[in-house]
Amino acid sequence: MSADLAFAPAPRDPARSFQDMILTLHDFWSAQGCVILQPYDMRMGAGTFHTATTLRALGPEPWNAAFVQPCRRPTDGRYGENPNRLQHYYQYQVILKPSPPDIQALYLKSLAAIGIDPLAHDIRFVEDDWESPTLGAWGLGWEVWCDGMEVTQFTYFQQMGGFDCKPVAGELTYGLERLAMYIQGVDNVYDLAFNTAGVSYGDVFLENERQMSKWNFEVAETGALFDLFAKAEAECRNALSAGVPIAAYEQAVEASHVFNLLQARGVISVQERTSYMGRVRDLARSSCEAYAEKMAPEWQAKYPGWSLV
Repeated sequence: MSADLAFAPAPRDPARSFQDMILTLHDFWSAQGCVILQPYDMRMGAGTFHTATTLRALGPEPWNAAFVQPCRRPTDGRYGENPNRLQHYYQYQVILKPSPPDIQALYLKSLAAIGIDPLAHDIRFVEDDWESPTLGAWGLGWEVWCDGMEVTQFTYFQQMGGFDCKPVAGELTYGLERLAMYIQGVDNVYDLAFNTAGVSYGDVFLENERQMSKWNFEVAETGALFDLFAKAEAECRNALSAGVPIAAYEQAVEASHVFNLLQARGVISVQERTSYMGRVRDLARSSCEAYAEKMAPEWQAKYPGWSLV
C-alpha cells in the first residue's frame, strides 16, 4: 500500500472527548464478543426499547450486543437552560445473554478503560430492581454510583413481554453525558468536549435543545398528535393480525413516543394518562408475546428441552 494511503488511527482519549469515550466503550465490548450495533432509527425514551434488547432478551439463543441509543424524553427539556437536564440524550446499552458470571468485573474493567479507576473511586452497587410495565418486563437490578453519582443501571432481566427470560440476560445502561461530565470534570453538559478538535457538546446540541423544547412544550399540534397515536395503535393491531410482530413492536414504540409528546403538551389528564399508559402497555406486550410465539418453534427445534412457558 502506498504510504499516502496508509492510515493509523489516533489513540483514544476518553478523558478529553465524548466521542472517544463512546469509541473506547465500542472497543472494549467488541473485544468481549459483542456485536456493535447502530442506534434504532426511531424516537424512543430508553435504549431498552431497541429490539436488540427487548426482543432479543426473549428465547434461548445466545446474544451479546452493544450500541449507543439516542433517547428522547420530551418532558425533560429545559430549553437549553439547565446544565444537566435534556430532552435528547444518549445511553450506551450492553446486553449479554446468557449473563456471564463475571459481568460485574467486566463492567468495572469498562469503567477503567474510559478513565475511571475502580480502585481510586467509591463505586457502589445500590439495589434498585427494574420494572417496565409498558414492556411487561422486570429484573433484579442495581444503580451503580461513582463517588455519589449514579452512572449506570445494571439489570438481570427476569421477564420480558410477560415471559420468563430463559436464560437470564444481563443489561448495562450507561448514562453517557453524565459519565463524560464526571470524567472531564465539567458541571455543564454543554461544556463537554465532544472531540479533541475544539467542538463542544453545546456546539452540537444546544440549539437543538432550545428548538425541540419549544416544539415539545408549545408548538406540537395536539390534534395531530392524538391522530398519530390512534394511527400507531391501529397499525400495531394490523401488523399483529398479519403475523409481523417486529413491525407491530415498532408501532408500539411510536405510540409510546407520541404519548410522551402529549404529556409534554399538557393535554392529558391524570385519568387519561393511566388509560393511555395501559393502551401503550397492551401494544408493547402483545407485540412481544406475538414475537415469542412466532419464534418458539424455531427456538425449540434448535434447543430441545427449552420451552416458552
